Amino acid sequence: MSESPKKLKYCVGGKWLESKTEKYMDCYNPSTGEIIAKAPCCTQEEVESAVEAAKAAFPEWSDTPAAKRVQVLYRMKALVDEHLEELTYILCKEEGKNWSESMGDVLKVNEVVEFACGIPHLMKGVSGMNVSSGYDTVMYNEPLGVFAGIAPWNFPAMIPHGWMTPLCIATGNTIVLKAASFVPQSSMRLLELWQEAGLPDGVINLVTTSRNEAEILLKHPDVKGVSFVGSTKVGKHIYATAAANGKRVQALTEAKNHALVLRDCKVERTARGIINAYCGCAGARCMACPVIVVENAIADELLGYLKKFASEMKLGPAYDRDTGMGPIMNEGHLQFVTDWIQKGVDEGAELIVDGRNPVVPGYENGFYLAPSIFDHVTEEMSVGREEIFGPVLCVKRVDSFEEGLEIMNASRFANGSVLYTQNGYYARQFAKLTHAGMVGINVGIPVPLGIFGFTGHKDSFFGDLHVMGMDGIRFYTEQKNVTATWFPEDMEDSGEVDTWDGTISSMPTDK
Repeated sequence: MSESPKKLKYCVGGKWLESKTEKYMDCYNPSTGEIIAKAPCCTQEEVESAVEAAKAAFPEWSDTPAAKRVQVLYRMKALVDEHLEELTYILCKEEGKNWSESMGDVLKVNEVVEFACGIPHLMKGVSGMNVSSGYDTVMYNEPLGVFAGIAPWNFPAMIPHGWMTPLCIATGNTIVLKAASFVPQSSMRLLELWQEAGLPDGVINLVTTSRNEAEILLKHPDVKGVSFVGSTKVGKHIYATAAANGKRVQALTEAKNHALVLRDCKVERTARGIINAYCGCAGARCMACPVIVVENAIADELLGYLKKFASEMKLGPAYDRDTGMGPIMNEGHLQFVTDWIQKGVDEGAELIVDGRNPVVPGYENGFYLAPSIFDHVTEEMSVGREEIFGPVLCVKRVDSFEEGLEIMNASRFANGSVLYTQNGYYARQFAKLTHAGMVGINVGIPVPLGIFGFTGHKDSFFGDLHVMGMDGIRFYTEQKNVTATWFPEDMEDSGEVDTWDGTISSMPTDK
């Protein structure tokens, strides 16, 4: 028996409320094709109330000592561990990633929570005593106020509650999360756990909206910064609009990551890595590797392995622990990816593995797509240049390392790049010369741990400070320098005055 879709709520000031909207957005179980929930398109007033609640919570939360703030994060980490299987199942059911991928999504939340627990140390400023005679300077890192997090659908746990929330609140700020309307339930359950961990009301608020209402967050005078993950087109708009309104912005956008495969690589091992890199999460991750640039000398051998491993991929419902690849997130995105496959055919690429229209017994209404592979993709074909965000691999053939590197660096995207080789010289040259911000040497998905930044370049990122790592801490803080001097009591009536203006030439000299 199919489930009756439940109406979801939004959270403002610690209270879960029913929206006054008349518009609700369908949330699917992509494994079955059924609608399982309806997310509200929160009204302008409801979005503004979320900002107001975050603003009201900021003074007390920012004044709470950092060592006390992180006690909430310690408890949150324990709660995520305790509810790991529950959270994994929710994510499988609403997004479609297989069990291990969904669990990895949830575990990435804790990875950044653990890093953020170090804020009492990481947020420390620097100081100098006697920078000039009798003058001391201390630099403090302080929170700014209310931030907005606009999350995508492909990582409904990690991005809003890993990349956006822990460093924001640990540094003393408050946040309004716009959860992805197609997959909000993971984020909502995680917010319930934040509340259980003892987070004060209003520190994290959550709404679901269309782009029209989300626009409020880009211009609202009380929002100090915006963290966004999504398409390049929308990211550019968010960057331009929010920055024009005086806000900090980090916008992580599209990718078309390439792997260069040299003739000396371990061919079978490389093929297994490539399958994982382009089929994992059904291709819906910005660190997927949907293009390989392979030396002709081994291209046919490599493709033989890739075709074999692709045909062995077991499709099935996301929450079946034996599933190798789950469904596409919803019917609209399935059609989007399928249209790209047809476009590749029309452009003249050779479709050597066609994953369209697979049958998964018992789940015929699910949104399934098997792995697909194009060979002989050229630089003139858009299928090899633009992000498809699905399990579609494009193969470009080259004769040398230099030719392959030139093709990779010509991409307008630069999230990740990978080299498969056993040659140390080429590995070093590649690490030095590739344009991407995250580089893998025999590592198909070079995603950094939370202690490092997620460092995309070119049209894959807009802003100055990346998520995670020390950049993440800097994004959520601003610096304040305090310079002080003190005079002994017996100098009160001496007539001596402070004349230092901060330049070396005006520094008082010793007497």
